[in-house]
Amino acid sequence: MSLRFSLAKAAGAVSTWGLRHVAHRPAANLPGKIALAIDPALLDELRGKCTQGSVITVGTNGKTSTNNLLADAFEAAGRTIICNRTGANLAAGITSALLQQPAAQWGVFECDELWLAHVLPRLRSNYVLLLNLFRDQLDRCGEIDRIQTSIAGALAASPDTVLVYNADDPLCARIADEVPNRTVAYGLDESMGLAQNTVTDAQMCQKCDGMVRYHYRQYGQLGDYFCDQCDFARPTLDFAGRDIAIGPAGVTMEVCGPAGCESVHTPQPTPYAAYNLVASYALCREVGIPTADFQRAQDAFNPRNGRLQRYRLGGRDVLLNLAKNPTGFNQNLKIVEADQGPKMVAFFINDQVADGHDISWIWDIDFEELAGQPDTVVFAGGSRAHDLAVRLKYAGIEAAVIENIEDAFDRLGALTAAGALPSDAAVYAIANYTALPPVHAALNAMEAAEAPEAPEAAEAAACIAVAAPTPRPDDPAQAPASEGKNAEPGNTAAALSEPPVIIAHMLPDLLNLYGDGGNVRILEQRLRWRGIPVEVRRIQHGEAVDFSQVDLVFMGGGPDREQKLASEQLLAMRDELAAYVEGDGPLLAICGGYQILGRQWLWGDELVPGLGLIDMETRRPGTSADRLIDNMVLESPLAAHPVVGYENHAGRTYLGEGVEGFGRVVSSCGHGNNDDDRVEGARYKNVVGTYSHGPLLSKNPEVADWLLARALERRAERTGTPAADLAPLDDSAELAANASMVKRLS
Repeated sequence: MSLRFSLAKAAGAVSTWGLRHVAHRPAANLPGKIALAIDPALLDELRGKCTQGSVITVGTNGKTSTNNLLADAFEAAGRTIICNRTGANLAAGITSALLQQPAAQWGVFECDELWLAHVLPRLRSNYVLLLNLFRDQLDRCGEIDRIQTSIAGALAASPDTVLVYNADDPLCARIADEVPNRTVAYGLDESMGLAQNTVTDAQMCQKCDGMVRYHYRQYGQLGDYFCDQCDFARPTLDFAGRDIAIGPAGVTMEVCGPAGCESVHTPQPTPYAAYNLVASYALCREVGIPTADFQRAQDAFNPRNGRLQRYRLGGRDVLLNLAKNPTGFNQNLKIVEADQGPKMVAFFINDQVADGHDISWIWDIDFEELAGQPDTVVFAGGSRAHDLAVRLKYAGIEAAVIENIEDAFDRLGALTAAGALPSDAAVYAIANYTALPPVHAALNAMEAAEAPEAPEAAEAAACIAVAAPTPRPDDPAQAPASEGKNAEPGNTAAALSEPPVIIAHMLPDLLNLYGDGGNVRILEQRLRWRGIPVEVRRIQHGEAVDFSQVDLVFMGGGPDREQKLASEQLLAMRDELAAYVEGDGPLLAICGGYQILGRQWLWGDELVPGLGLIDMETRRPGTSADRLIDNMVLESPLAAHPVVGYENHAGRTYLGEGVEGFGRVVSSCGHGNNDDDRVEGARYKNVVGTYSHGPLLSKNPEVADWLLARALERRAERTGTPAADLAPLDDSAELAANASMVKRLS
């Protein structure tokens, strides 16, 4: 035993005691962080505390719930464990658990996807359980192919580890196809008949340039997939869920594996619980845990960590859950939608480091599914409450900004007193990562106040409250809720006689990163609110478009492989696009779509030809990891207000002589096109190219209306009809979101 190891253990013990007994805070991360700083090889030494081995659960959604369920199943089978039950899943959290808990037979750990490469080669775990891979925290994690490469490298460095993976996810199947480890495939062998959402994370084949097809799709990219251009398809399932029944009492299915078929059940009544059920069953059977013990753990599983946690407060049923990416949020909306009774829904979005500063993903959530539900009140909270209120506004939902969950309950009480909602209306609180603990703490405190005989709940709530104080939204404008004031005026006779404004959304099946499609939603809605007819033509991969019949073109950004495929199709349209641009056709291009407009752009580390529509080129001074990532504020001639956006790009773009920028970066954070000149984006004729997403137009309505004015001019010329005026709209919600970020960034 080295001196470093002894010092590291001592430092971990001292910091654990101080945090718990002096600061009264959880000791989930800091002791491990201190200990690893003293001895970076500490995990190698601690591995021996798990005498029979360890299991690591990894994936975007469901890690904490599945890992804790596995821990319960191991204990139900009489096996002693070390586990990071709190969800502290970086190397520091796993190290803390190993330092603080006594030696045991098994380690049962959850691990962040990008930290697996550090943890797995040191722990040399017996199994890795890979649940799913969804787009998440693009500013921290990057595109999904980076995560795939990292996980595959971790497994290759621990060749005796068995990979138990979700074969219904083509992104997970690609990892299993590449690694030398033994693999075990699980999935659902029949459709659950779910309604599909707008955005998925794997539209392109993982082996060739074809597009993924489905015999049936569950949600996100999960399902029975295949490529009609190569042999890539869902592998044969080693553990297959069948006869799936989902109802209020939970999920029941028969899982067929190497030893036969068995019926299993979880009390969690959600489609993603079905995947967690078959995943945990497959892992337990591999480890040799009897099904009776596994089922006993399932039946008793009652998470108290804010994940699908239920309360009974003031005569109301309350459900709290975590959602931190589009797929997770969309599945939560399915739960809310299924409740046809009166209800309050409170969403909380933060943008701290653990959440990712970039919240563009809220525009990939199908909030529209919640619009129009009767007797439903919606609130927006968290540090990015104003952005969330704008997103909900464009979904047709009026959402007042709140400071915290207590504020939501106060407003609900006022609505009940006024007779607007019954006293037993259900409550749903959905929060992202750092927004969850303060909501969880507040609900625990309310529960404890109604049941003072339960001191443990009050103590837990107080502990969490100290660790994560409730964030208050930055509300400089205190703008009144305005979502109801832009109501669509309806189809007047004049509107019916007008030809529609045609918006071409180019290749949304490939260029769909960073919530960029929200720009099209905003442009469309701002026309509809004014009674101007509009038609959005979504030009999918392989489809053609007649640009002479288009009034506005939008191009977003995408992952490298998808962007390269999109560029090839756009290059084939180059002459038609050039004629459109030279004819003053308005075009908005974001990030990768912006780069493609120049003479050359970057595909990975390779320079490739662009469309040459603007005299500019994109180069890379470093590697793809050397990215410009930050919020930024611009001065732009297209807007009287500051333009607020978010950048995340590795390429450096340089404008040619006479090409104007879209704006100039005036905030201390943010860079723009490159590291040097503070110029952001480009303008040429009626073309706007920019790295600013989030999407760009959500907090910058003047830019949206500038584009729409140019589109109306083109429609007038194209159809021979008079040019329509853009009537003013109530943009107080958008400008409140703008002002909030300008204040923060200044």
